[in-house]
Amino acid sequence: MPYPYVLLSAAVSLDGFLDDTGPERLLLSSPADFDRVDEVRASVDAILIGAGTLRADNPRLLVNSAGRRAARVAAGRPAYPLKVTVSASGDLDPAARFWHTGGDKLLLTTDRGADRARAAGIAADVAALGPDLDWRRALEHLHDVRGVRRLMVEGGGTIHTQLLQQGLADELQLVLAPLFVGDPDAPRLFGPGAYQGGRLRLVETRRIEDVVLMRYEPTAPGTGPLPSAADRRWLALACDLADRCPPSDTAFSVGALVVAADGTELARGHSREGGDPVVHAEEAALAKLGPADPRLAGATVYSSLEPCARRASRPAPCARLILDAGVRRVVTAWREPDTFVEAADGNGLLAAGGADVVVLPEYEGRAKEPNRHLLG
Repeated sequence: MPYPYVLLSAAVSLDGFLDDTGPERLLLSSPADFDRVDEVRASVDAILIGAGTLRADNPRLLVNSAGRRAARVAAGRPAYPLKVTVSASGDLDPAARFWHTGGDKLLLTTDRGADRARAAGIAADVAALGPDLDWRRALEHLHDVRGVRRLMVEGGGTIHTQLLQQGLADELQLVLAPLFVGDPDAPRLFGPGAYQGGRLRLVETRRIEDVVLMRYEPTAPGTGPLPSAADRRWLALACDLADRCPPSDTAFSVGALVVAADGTELARGHSREGGDPVVHAEEAALAKLGPADPRLAGATVYSSLEPCARRASRPAPCARLILDAGVRRVVTAWREPDTFVEAADGNGLLAAGGADVVVLPEYEGRAKEPNRHLLG
């Protein structure tokens, strides 16, 4: 199911702490950066914090600028984004400022936590997500039920850690403050555990008074049948590659990439690349790699269209080429229609060969765009 775009936002000291252990919150950002955060808040559909942050900081989570609130209203949006908190227990202070400022509020909790929160008179919509909290279920609820397309997560460290470790964060906005905390009991931004491999992609660095903003995107593909945030970015790029195809009335325009497990792009291709009128996107990409490349066994192929299962122009269809290369994970946007081949089932051929196939239908429209003339 589609998820919102998940943006993690945090400020840390030079030694990686979110706060100190004093009674007052440690202010890490500069005044200009607080205004930048306010601008980001005004741009999103919802802001989320964990129950620990709600208890420790008692935040209001508002868009402070009257001009930004007015711009939201003028665009047909509520003045304030939806405020969301997550608590398995539902044990929250009903008098906290979070519930009594701004616009709509939502508590994501368990069945047991929902009973407790309702009994306490929490002033919010309460969504029970089952016996346990699950981030994918929570994000699906926000997207499908609440209409959230862009979600800002402001803490705490446990939630940031969980979303990154599960491959669900699309972007990390990290502000580095010029001070040290040095207290081992103070909260850190990220905890231990298994994170996705590879290096994140640095999107932007910006000096803001005496702090530095760094924006990162994950690059490592997901594993198995579950999509990751990086999968969405790579598939979007494959759809962009389809725009490079020479036009044709007898074949689809498709883009494809091969990406290693650590997020390294190994190869890319598009239909009819290099003047070859019958080459397919996946075929063009795989041809740029040696058949013995050890990275292929852990790689993911991204293709804007389901890899073909049958073709007349070449001996082996793309699904077979992928399997023969040793790739066992494919992410695609669009199932092949019957325009040229009836009952094509490249995904079925891949699955029968032991590959995990992930279909992200939210990119289907983008994949179809360069093929509109073939679809009537």
